[in-house]
Amino acid sequence: MAKRVRFLAWYRSIPLAIVLVFGAACWLYAYAPAPLVQMIYPLRYEEQILDSATRHGLDPYLVAAVIETESGWDPSARSDRGACGLMQLMPSTAEDMVSKGLVDGEEFDPSDLEDPRTNIEIGCAYLAYLSAYFNGATDHAIAAYNAGMGNVDSWTSSGDRLNEAIQFPETQAYLARVTTAHQRYKELYPDSFT
Repeated sequence: MAKRVRFLAWYRSIPLAIVLVFGAACWLYAYAPAPLVQMIYPLRYEEQILDSATRHGLDPYLVAAVIETESGWDPSARSDRGACGLMQLMPSTAEDMVSKGLVDGEEFDPSDLEDPRTNIEIGCAYLAYLSAYFNGATDHAIAAYNAGMGNVDSWTSSGDRLNEAIQFPETQAYLARVTTAHQRYKELYPDSFT
């Protein structure tokens, strides 16, 4: 009985507005018609995503999920750390993809990261590079896209499962958001990349 009373006291301390917003968000996420959920998960730049994802051997829905999570589809997005564009690339990463020969620097200028086509191409190259480095382990590649390869190597060096080993709450949330968005994009836009 005491546990129930404590729970009710805790529950009553939560502002009603938070409960209502959380409940509405859960309903939208789970039960809303596709057109409403598509407002939460828009899809743009389909041709550029398909072209670059195909060239780099990636699932285009995963690319869309990374874009949604990184920039919310804003090609002029810029982070406090200097990451730019749709896929929030660091200029040094863009240069690295060109210097490794993974991106044609003549066709895709690594200094023009606000150009959606260029950003998607370089972002796909980088995501494919991470995927290859981690032997196709998508969760490792996603976590490394956020936290870096060295951190993911360190977290998993003792053989722990990645989900249990991630030490940055931001990366745990990032992995969950991208994974959820990936599934949503496949459900909401089944014919977009055929």
